[in-house]
Amino acid sequence: MTAFITGAAGFVGSNLTDRLLALGHDVVGFDNFSTGRIQFLTRALENPRFRLHRADLLDLEALSQAMAGADFVYHFASNADVRFGTRHPRKDLEQSTIATWNVLEAMRTNNVRRIAFASSGSVYGEPEIFPTPEGCPFPVQTSFYGAAKLAAEGFIEAYSEGFGFEAWIFRFVSLLGPRYSHGHIIDFYRQLREHPDVLNVLGDGQQRKSYLYIGDCIEAILTATRQASAKVNIFNLGADQACAVNDSIGWICEHLGVSPRLMYSGGKRGWIGDSPFILLDCDRIRSLGWRPTLSIQQAVVRTVEFLEDNPWLDEPAG
Repeated sequence: MTAFITGAAGFVGSNLTDRLLALGHDVVGFDNFSTGRIQFLTRALENPRFRLHRADLLDLEALSQAMAGADFVYHFASNADVRFGTRHPRKDLEQSTIATWNVLEAMRTNNVRRIAFASSGSVYGEPEIFPTPEGCPFPVQTSFYGAAKLAAEGFIEAYSEGFGFEAWIFRFVSLLGPRYSHGHIIDFYRQLREHPDVLNVLGDGQQRKSYLYIGDCIEAILTATRQASAKVNIFNLGADQACAVNDSIGWICEHLGVSPRLMYSGGKRGWIGDSPFILLDCDRIRSLGWRPTLSIQQAVVRTVEFLEDNPWLDEPAG
Protein backbone atom coordinates (compact mmCIF):
# COMPACT_ATOMS: atom_id res chain seq x y z
CA MET A 1 0.00 0.00 0.00
CA THR A 2 1.07 3.56 -0.67
CA ALA A 3 -0.22 5.75 2.16
CA PHE A 4 -0.58 9.51 1.76
CA ILE A 5 -0.39 11.32 5.13
CA THR A 6 -1.30 14.96 5.59
CA GLY A 7 0.32 16.56 8.62
CA ALA A 8 3.07 13.96 8.35
CA ALA A 9 5.49 16.02 10.46
CA GLY A 10 2.97 16.52 13.25
CA PHE A 11 2.37 14.63 16.47
CA VAL A 12 -0.03 11.98 15.15
CA GLY A 13 1.10 12.00 11.52
CA SER A 14 4.76 11.36 12.27
CA ASN A 15 3.98 8.50 14.65
CA LEU A 16 1.70 6.95 12.04
CA THR A 17 4.37 7.44 9.37
CA ASP A 18 6.90 5.44 11.36
CA ARG A 19 4.35 2.72 12.12
CA LEU A 20 3.30 2.28 8.49
CA LEU A 21 6.90 2.21 7.30
CA ALA A 22 7.63 -0.46 9.92
CA LEU A 23 4.75 -2.50 8.48
CA GLY A 24 6.37 -2.36 5.04
CA HIS A 25 4.17 0.23 3.35
CA ASP A 26 5.29 3.11 1.16
CA VAL A 27 4.47 6.51 2.68
CA VAL A 28 4.12 9.92 1.06
CA GLY A 29 4.17 12.73 3.62
CA PHE A 30 2.62 16.15 3.07
CA ASP A 31 3.13 19.04 5.50
CA ASN A 32 3.52 22.82 5.37
CA PHE A 33 5.54 22.81 8.63
CA SER A 34 3.51 25.57 10.22
CA THR A 35 3.55 23.44 13.38
CA GLY A 36 5.15 20.21 12.16
CA ARG A 37 8.73 19.35 13.06
CA ILE A 38 11.29 17.94 10.64
CA GLN A 39 12.94 16.26 13.64
CA PHE A 40 9.86 14.05 14.01
CA LEU A 41 10.65 12.58 10.59
CA THR A 42 14.30 11.79 11.22
CA ARG A 43 13.84 8.02 10.94
CA ALA A 44 11.38 8.28 8.07
CA LEU A 45 13.72 10.41 5.98
CA GLU A 46 16.32 7.63 6.19
CA ASN A 47 13.84 5.16 4.70
CA PRO A 48 13.80 4.84 0.88
CA ARG A 49 10.05 4.07 1.02
CA PHE A 50 9.28 7.55 2.34
CA ARG A 51 8.83 10.73 0.28
CA LEU A 52 8.09 14.16 1.72
CA HIS A 53 6.29 17.08 0.09
CA ARG A 54 6.59 20.46 1.80
CA ALA A 55 3.45 22.26 0.66
CA ASP A 56 0.12 23.61 1.89
CA LEU A 57 -3.23 21.83 1.71
CA LEU A 58 -4.81 25.05 0.46
CA ASP A 59 -2.72 24.63 -2.72
CA LEU A 60 -5.00 22.15 -4.48
CA GLU A 61 -2.75 21.74 -7.53
CA ALA A 62 0.31 20.85 -5.42
CA LEU A 63 -1.81 18.54 -3.29
CA SER A 64 -3.27 16.71 -6.29
CA GLN A 65 0.15 16.21 -7.85
CA ALA A 66 1.65 14.91 -4.61
CA MET A 67 -1.22 12.45 -4.07
CA ALA A 68 -0.87 10.76 -7.46
CA GLY A 69 -0.40 7.01 -7.04
CA ALA A 70 -1.66 6.83 -3.46
CA ASP A 71 -3.96 4.04 -2.29
CA PHE A 72 -5.08 5.38 1.08
CA VAL A 73 -5.21 8.90 2.53
CA TYR A 74 -4.67 9.57 6.23
CA HIS A 75 -5.83 13.15 6.68
CA PHE A 76 -4.37 14.34 9.99
CA ALA A 77 -3.41 17.95 9.22
CA SER A 78 -5.44 20.75 10.82
CA ASN A 79 -5.19 23.74 13.07
CA ALA A 80 -4.61 22.41 16.58
CA ASP A 81 -4.84 25.77 18.32
CA VAL A 82 -8.17 25.15 20.07
CA ARG A 83 -7.69 27.64 22.89
CA PHE A 84 -7.30 30.76 20.76
CA GLY A 85 -9.93 30.01 18.13
CA THR A 86 -11.81 33.23 18.83
CA ARG A 87 -8.71 35.26 17.92
CA HIS A 88 -8.60 33.89 14.38
CA PRO A 89 -11.93 32.18 13.54
CA ARG A 90 -11.07 31.90 9.83
CA LYS A 91 -8.07 29.66 10.59
CA ASP A 92 -10.22 26.68 11.61
CA LEU A 93 -12.45 27.14 8.56
CA GLU A 94 -9.46 27.17 6.22
CA GLN A 95 -7.19 24.60 7.85
CA SER A 96 -9.83 22.07 8.84
CA THR A 97 -12.89 22.45 6.61
CA ILE A 98 -11.58 23.92 3.34
CA ALA A 99 -8.36 21.90 3.55
CA THR A 100 -10.44 18.74 3.97
CA TRP A 101 -12.50 19.62 0.89
CA ASN A 102 -9.23 20.03 -1.03
CA VAL A 103 -8.07 16.60 0.16
CA LEU A 104 -11.35 15.06 -0.99
CA GLU A 105 -11.14 16.76 -4.38
CA ALA A 106 -7.54 15.59 -4.83
CA MET A 107 -8.69 12.08 -3.96
CA ARG A 108 -11.51 12.26 -6.51
CA THR A 109 -9.24 13.41 -9.34
CA ASN A 110 -6.61 10.78 -8.45
CA ASN A 111 -9.18 7.99 -8.06
CA VAL A 112 -8.23 7.40 -4.42
CA ARG A 113 -11.24 6.05 -2.55
CA ARG A 114 -10.16 5.41 1.07
CA ILE A 115 -9.64 8.04 3.76
CA ALA A 116 -8.98 8.04 7.50
CA PHE A 117 -9.71 11.37 9.17
CA ALA A 118 -8.54 12.77 12.49
CA SER A 119 -11.63 14.39 13.92
CA SER A 120 -12.12 15.24 17.60
CA GLY A 121 -14.26 14.64 20.64
CA SER A 122 -14.74 18.41 20.52
CA VAL A 123 -17.53 17.88 17.97
CA TYR A 124 -19.76 16.80 20.90
CA GLY A 125 -19.53 20.28 22.44
CA GLU A 126 -20.88 19.92 25.97
CA PRO A 127 -23.03 16.78 25.76
CA GLU A 128 -25.56 15.56 28.29
CA ILE A 129 -24.64 11.86 27.96
CA PHE A 130 -21.52 10.39 29.61
CA PRO A 131 -19.67 8.40 28.48
CA THR A 132 -20.57 10.03 25.17
CA PRO A 133 -21.32 7.56 22.33
CA GLU A 134 -20.83 8.15 18.62
CA GLY A 135 -24.58 8.35 18.14
CA CYS A 136 -25.10 11.07 20.74
CA PRO A 137 -27.35 13.92 19.53
CA PHE A 138 -25.15 16.86 18.68
CA PRO A 139 -25.51 19.90 20.92
CA VAL A 140 -24.73 23.50 20.05
CA GLN A 141 -21.09 23.77 18.99
CA THR A 142 -18.90 25.53 21.54
CA SER A 143 -15.61 26.00 19.65
CA PHE A 144 -14.52 26.98 16.16
CA TYR A 145 -12.24 23.95 16.20
CA GLY A 146 -15.09 21.52 16.89
CA ALA A 147 -17.39 23.22 14.39
CA ALA A 148 -14.75 23.02 11.63
CA LYS A 149 -14.06 19.35 12.37
CA LEU A 150 -17.77 18.53 12.27
CA ALA A 151 -18.12 20.34 8.93
CA ALA A 152 -15.17 18.34 7.60
CA GLU A 153 -16.85 15.12 8.73
CA GLY A 154 -19.94 16.17 6.81
CA PHE A 155 -18.00 16.67 3.58
CA ILE A 156 -16.30 13.28 4.00
CA GLU A 157 -19.68 11.61 4.48
CA ALA A 158 -21.09 13.40 1.43
CA TYR A 159 -18.14 12.38 -0.77
CA SER A 160 -18.53 8.81 0.46
CA GLU A 161 -22.15 8.85 -0.64
CA GLY A 162 -21.59 10.76 -3.86
CA PHE A 163 -18.35 9.26 -5.14
CA GLY A 164 -18.09 5.87 -3.47
CA PHE A 165 -15.41 6.70 -0.94
CA GLU A 166 -14.77 4.55 2.13
CA ALA A 167 -14.14 6.60 5.26
CA TRP A 168 -12.90 6.01 8.77
CA ILE A 169 -13.54 9.00 11.05
CA PHE A 170 -11.79 9.05 14.43
CA ARG A 171 -13.01 11.32 17.21
CA PHE A 172 -10.00 11.61 19.52
CA VAL A 173 -9.71 12.77 23.06
CA SER A 174 -6.47 14.66 23.73
CA LEU A 175 -3.43 12.55 22.88
CA LEU A 176 -0.23 12.20 24.88
CA GLY A 177 3.20 10.69 24.39
CA PRO A 178 6.35 11.08 22.26
CA ARG A 179 6.27 14.08 19.89
CA TYR A 180 3.56 15.82 21.91
CA SER A 181 4.21 19.50 21.27
CA HIS A 182 1.19 21.51 22.45
CA GLY A 183 -1.36 21.35 25.23
CA HIS A 184 -1.62 21.67 28.98
CA ILE A 185 1.25 19.33 29.85
CA ILE A 186 3.82 21.26 27.87
CA ASP A 187 2.38 24.52 29.26
CA PHE A 188 2.73 23.25 32.84
CA TYR A 189 6.16 21.77 32.16
CA ARG A 190 7.52 25.03 30.75
CA GLN A 191 6.11 27.01 33.64
CA LEU A 192 7.60 24.69 36.24
CA ARG A 193 10.96 24.76 34.55
CA GLU A 194 10.97 28.56 34.63
CA HIS A 195 9.45 29.06 38.09
CA PRO A 196 8.99 25.79 40.01
CA ASP A 197 7.46 27.53 43.01
CA VAL A 198 4.28 28.79 41.25
CA LEU A 199 2.00 27.21 38.66
CA ASN A 200 -0.73 29.23 36.92
CA VAL A 201 -3.74 27.08 36.05
CA LEU A 202 -6.60 28.06 33.71
CA GLY A 203 -10.01 27.41 35.25
CA ASP A 204 -10.49 25.82 38.67
CA GLY A 205 -8.42 22.65 38.15
CA GLN A 206 -11.56 20.49 38.39
CA GLN A 207 -12.06 20.13 34.64
CA ARG A 208 -12.18 16.40 33.91
CA LYS A 209 -10.74 15.10 30.66
CA SER A 210 -9.94 11.76 29.11
CA TYR A 211 -6.60 11.22 27.37
CA LEU A 212 -5.04 8.52 25.21
CA TYR A 213 -1.45 7.47 24.62
CA ILE A 214 -0.30 8.05 21.03
CA GLY A 215 0.85 4.44 20.53
CA ASP A 216 -2.56 3.18 21.57
CA CYS A 217 -4.21 5.69 19.24
CA ILE A 218 -2.18 4.49 16.24
CA GLU A 219 -3.04 0.85 16.97
CA ALA A 220 -6.74 1.76 17.22
CA ILE A 221 -6.59 3.45 13.80
CA LEU A 222 -4.91 0.43 12.23
CA THR A 223 -7.36 -1.96 13.88
CA ALA A 224 -10.38 -0.02 12.63
CA THR A 225 -9.13 0.40 9.05
CA ARG A 226 -8.38 -3.34 8.87
CA GLN A 227 -11.64 -4.59 10.34
CA ALA A 228 -14.43 -2.03 9.86
CA SER A 229 -15.89 -2.05 6.37
CA ALA A 230 -18.97 0.19 6.27
CA LYS A 231 -19.12 3.08 3.81
CA VAL A 232 -18.52 5.50 6.71
CA ASN A 233 -17.03 4.18 9.96
CA ILE A 234 -17.02 6.52 12.97
CA PHE A 235 -15.07 5.69 16.11
CA ASN A 236 -14.47 7.42 19.42
CA LEU A 237 -10.89 6.91 20.61
CA GLY A 238 -10.06 7.42 24.27
CA ALA A 239 -9.45 5.81 27.61
CA ASP A 240 -12.21 4.50 29.84
CA GLN A 241 -11.37 6.99 32.56
CA ALA A 242 -11.09 10.74 32.95
CA CYS A 243 -8.80 12.69 35.24
CA ALA A 244 -9.04 16.16 36.71
CA VAL A 245 -6.53 18.80 35.69
CA ASN A 246 -5.40 18.75 39.32
CA ASP A 247 -4.61 15.04 38.95
CA SER A 248 -2.30 15.63 36.01
CA ILE A 249 -0.67 18.52 37.89
CA GLY A 250 0.02 16.16 40.77
CA TRP A 251 1.60 13.52 38.52
CA ILE A 252 3.74 16.09 36.71
CA CYS A 253 4.93 17.71 39.94
CA GLU A 254 5.70 14.34 41.53
CA HIS A 255 7.79 13.34 38.52
CA LEU A 256 9.68 16.66 38.52
CA GLY A 257 10.05 16.72 42.31
CA VAL A 258 8.45 20.14 42.80
CA SER A 259 5.66 21.48 45.03
CA PRO A 260 4.42 24.74 43.50
CA ARG A 261 1.71 27.02 44.80
CA LEU A 262 -1.27 26.68 42.45
CA MET A 263 -2.82 29.89 41.13
CA TYR A 264 -6.20 29.34 39.47
CA SER A 265 -7.79 31.75 37.01
CA GLY A 266 -11.21 30.53 38.18
CA GLY A 267 -14.37 29.26 36.56
CA LYS A 268 -15.31 25.84 35.22
CA ARG A 269 -13.66 26.46 31.84
CA GLY A 270 -10.09 27.36 31.02
CA TRP A 271 -11.09 29.27 27.88
CA ILE A 272 -14.03 29.82 25.55
CA GLY A 273 -14.95 26.43 24.10
CA ASP A 274 -13.19 24.44 26.82
CA SER A 275 -15.50 21.59 27.83
CA PRO A 276 -15.39 20.98 31.60
CA PHE A 277 -15.95 17.23 31.20
CA ILE A 278 -14.89 14.91 28.36
CA LEU A 279 -15.37 11.15 28.53
CA LEU A 280 -16.11 9.19 25.36
CA ASP A 281 -17.84 5.84 25.05
CA CYS A 282 -15.31 3.64 23.22
CA ASP A 283 -17.26 0.38 23.13
CA ARG A 284 -17.39 0.45 19.33
CA ILE A 285 -13.59 0.32 18.86
CA ARG A 286 -13.28 -2.11 21.78
CA SER A 287 -15.66 -4.48 20.01
CA LEU A 288 -12.91 -4.94 17.40
CA GLY A 289 -10.52 -6.22 20.06
CA TRP A 290 -8.58 -3.00 20.70
CA ARG A 291 -7.61 -2.02 24.25
CA PRO A 292 -5.40 0.83 25.50
CA THR A 293 -2.17 -0.41 27.05
CA LEU A 294 -1.26 2.65 29.16
CA SER A 295 -3.24 4.43 31.86
CA ILE A 296 -3.69 8.19 31.72
CA GLN A 297 -1.16 8.62 34.52
CA GLN A 298 1.44 6.54 32.65
CA ALA A 299 0.79 8.53 29.48
CA VAL A 300 1.25 11.84 31.34
CA VAL A 301 4.56 10.73 32.82
CA ARG A 302 5.88 9.46 29.48
CA THR A 303 4.97 12.79 27.92
CA VAL A 304 6.94 14.70 30.56
CA GLU A 305 9.90 12.36 30.02
CA PHE A 306 9.75 13.12 26.29
CA LEU A 307 9.74 16.86 26.98
CA GLU A 308 12.73 16.49 29.30
CA ASP A 309 14.65 14.61 26.62
CA ASN A 310 13.82 17.07 23.82
CA PRO A 311 14.48 20.67 24.93
CA TRP A 312 14.72 21.75 21.28
CA LEU A 313 10.89 21.79 21.20
CA ASP A 314 11.10 25.32 22.58
CA GLU A 315 12.47 26.43 19.22
CA PRO A 316 9.97 27.76 16.64
CA ALA A 317 8.47 25.24 14.21
CA GLY A 318 9.26 25.45 10.54
